[in-house]
Amino acid sequence: MKDLDHCVVCPRECGVNRNAGKKGYCGCDARICIASVCIHKGEEPVINGQSGICNVFFAGCNLRCSFCQNYQISQSKGMDFISNLTLSQVTGTIIKYLDQGIEAVGFVSPTHHLPHVKAIIKNIHNRNRHPVFVYNSNGFDKVNMLKSLEGLIDVYLPDFKYLDPKIARDFSDAEFYPEIAKAAMKEMYRQKGSTLVVSDNGQAITGLIIRHLVLPGQYRDSVKILEWIAEELSTDVSISLMSQYYPTMCVKDHPVLGRQVSIQEYEAVLLVMEKLGFHRGWLQEYGSSESYQPDFTRKNPFEV
Repeated sequence: MKDLDHCVVCPRECGVNRNAGKKGYCGCDARICIASVCIHKGEEPVINGQSGICNVFFAGCNLRCSFCQNYQISQSKGMDFISNLTLSQVTGTIIKYLDQGIEAVGFVSPTHHLPHVKAIIKNIHNRNRHPVFVYNSNGFDKVNMLKSLEGLIDVYLPDFKYLDPKIARDFSDAEFYPEIAKAAMKEMYRQKGSTLVVSDNGQAITGLIIRHLVLPGQYRDSVKILEWIAEELSTDVSISLMSQYYPTMCVKDHPVLGRQVSIQEYEAVLLVMEKLGFHRGWLQEYGSSESYQPDFTRKNPFEV
């Protein structure tokens, strides 16, 4: 974990010594700070496969969006119930789920825990287990760090949140997010290309899926993101266009973010996506937000 002596693992490059117990912008020190390891069936069927994916939800975040759906575990002030597990404990839990027939392991919000991600993968490989590994990040990833994952990560599942620096600053304290995310998307595309390979049982085994969550009042930015992907990457890239935004308690009184996305906003973005020629991916039914409101105080946050 030498990378954490002067941490520049994420684009924040706050430089704190996490190995000495200091916490970075992400809210974490060098321990493996995990909110949940559980079976999850999320937004994209090919990520879940037939039985679900074993998702490792890391606590803290290097972006910490004000509207975060997982605010219970991404905001440092709400992380009192989070466990600091050993590498052996994490690996053992994952192996238990693999023994039950789960075929994929997902790392959710992994950017600030990237050294731990590589250690977990190595430990699992050392036990002669080779599941599909999914890297589910917020897109705020450094290119050199993504390059260090080449050959280890099978499926990249990044969010592409903003293309407007002002929106990125106002909602995520990250005015430079767009430039970082564009470079990250290009690197993931370089590694995986536009073809998503799926097994006979419906499990994605290698490739790239770009997620975009449509936010209230941000139609123009959503369109710009789709246009950029079409022009700079390919319209063959799989897109997961999400309508599930809902205002958490953190933003319920926000003048912009304090409401759900309207069906008109979502369908307007969808129309542009179709006009641009995107033909691979997933949409969400309007009103689907009720299906994606986890409670991380439960053993399985997604079970009612």
